[in-house]
Amino acid sequence: MTEPKQILLEVKDLKQYFPIRRGAFRREKGFVKAVDGLSFFVREEEVLGLVGESGCGKTTAGRTILRLYDPTGGEIWYTRQDGQRVNIAMLSQKEMKPLRREMRMIFQDPFSSLNPRRTVKEIIGEPLIIHNIARGRELEARVAELMQAVGLDPNYMERYPHEFSGGQRQRIGIARTLSLSPRLIIADEPVSALDVSIQAQVLNLLQNLKMELGLTMIFIAHDLSVVEHISDRIAVMYVGKLVELSTTEAVLYHPQHPYTEALVSAIPPADPDIHFSRIRLEGEVPSPANPPAGCVFHPRCRYAQERCRVLEPTLVEVEPEHFVSCHFATELHLRGIGGNNVA
Repeated sequence: MTEPKQILLEVKDLKQYFPIRRGAFRREKGFVKAVDGLSFFVREEEVLGLVGESGCGKTTAGRTILRLYDPTGGEIWYTRQDGQRVNIAMLSQKEMKPLRREMRMIFQDPFSSLNPRRTVKEIIGEPLIIHNIARGRELEARVAELMQAVGLDPNYMERYPHEFSGGQRQRIGIARTLSLSPRLIIADEPVSALDVSIQAQVLNLLQNLKMELGLTMIFIAHDLSVVEHISDRIAVMYVGKLVELSTTEAVLYHPQHPYTEALVSAIPPADPDIHFSRIRLEGEVPSPANPPAGCVFHPRCRYAQERCRVLEPTLVEVEPEHFVSCHFATELHLRGIGGNNVA
């Protein structure tokens, strides 16, 4: 049995609140609790899928981890290339600059994240110039190498983003992310803006790059079927909180949280002749500005009891490496893929 890899990133009780200001004097009237007490870790060369409905806080979590937002509270421990462990949450933006080489992001929209006035060579090469790594012919050679790595023709490096398709633009964004040879990549819904036919190509590319370059990745998505093949473990978020975290197999085949069960039921079966029964959640996702008391999921949970309405559950380890935030996690018999989901 192989030794588990070293923990590269550890997030402890991370909070990201945005103030709500109203009135002529823009006084603070409350907070949007976009991320509220998030805790998890990611090992070296591991892909952690971070999933949940739109508005659950997963993108905010990714941006806060990279310090694109200053966290309201909590700790973000990162193990640098030299082995030193640093709390990113306490660093200034100046102190963060050397770490920007090791920690990068792939953005969701492949068009708005690229400067339309710059050529592909300028877009991919900009991080190399900022960090004084390459210029001139050396820069051009590195850009050509990166374009080939993501399946683009280097002869097109003088073209502009609008001359490429959506899938090609996302490959440009990936090449830019890889330009500084990062160790940790946060991919923020990198395929959600693409045609279904192109999504698989980009997912396969990311999987191949992960294996070839030994990358560690947090893959953010709202669809479990997107992350199931690329992720080693899956973390499920709901209204700013983590509700379940385990291996991909455990989450998909043996979910322990009712919300995860509903997400899994939405994954279409591989066999088109199978008619599956999807669990449809009643009501709307609560506002993170005014989350419900007790368990945040209880207004939509078909298993909710009085305890759920008044007492907030904590994230506990119900099985080895399987963490769940539910009062009745060990009592419920929830269905996963291959369970009793045939109509």
